[in-house]
Amino acid sequence: MKLKDLSLLMARRRAGGLSYGYDSFRVDPTVAPLQWPDDVLEQFLFDHGDNDLFLRDYGGIDLREITWTEETIPAADFTTMPTGASEADCIETYAENPVHWVTVRPAEIGRHWEDHGTWLRQPLLIDRRLLDSSEHGLQVLEGRTRVGVLRGRLRDGLHVVSHHRAWIGRPSALSRTVPGRPLPEPD
Repeated sequence: MKLKDLSLLMARRRAGGLSYGYDSFRVDPTVAPLQWPDDVLEQFLFDHGDNDLFLRDYGGIDLREITWTEETIPAADFTTMPTGASEADCIETYAENPVHWVTVRPAEIGRHWEDHGTWLRQPLLIDRRLLDSSEHGLQVLEGRTRVGVLRGRLRDGLHVVSHHRAWIGRPSALSRTVPGRPLPEPD
């Protein structure tokens, strides 16, 4: 199943307006079999399942072949992490003025950055092998503003912790284990 296969579901979601919320979406027979964490399902498919830029950048990924785990990533890894080609420069745009991008969000987001030095909600990252088997590393799928704010806060010397939680989608084959021994982690 690919993003384009969600077009009927997304049309129902849009037509239903407020009456077709996330609780209805998550149990829909189209997406329920994925068994993704709620936070991932909501941020990716519910919020962006019919976004033209997401369809262009991530439309070729088989959604059934992604395994999501919540992991801790060093702040330094985010300083050069790319996002999809359709919005390649947006993270740097957010990084140019991190204070602005926090102040236009609900107040608890700014307080969380000040108190904890990290985002309130984990962004979504994907293993670039999902896009091209010859690629390596991680890419920002959703949370480009959050990652931009992190980069900008690092550059501006604002409070940032050394590690941050994120959801990471990897090819399902990498999450399977050989009997008695896990497969090596990707580079």
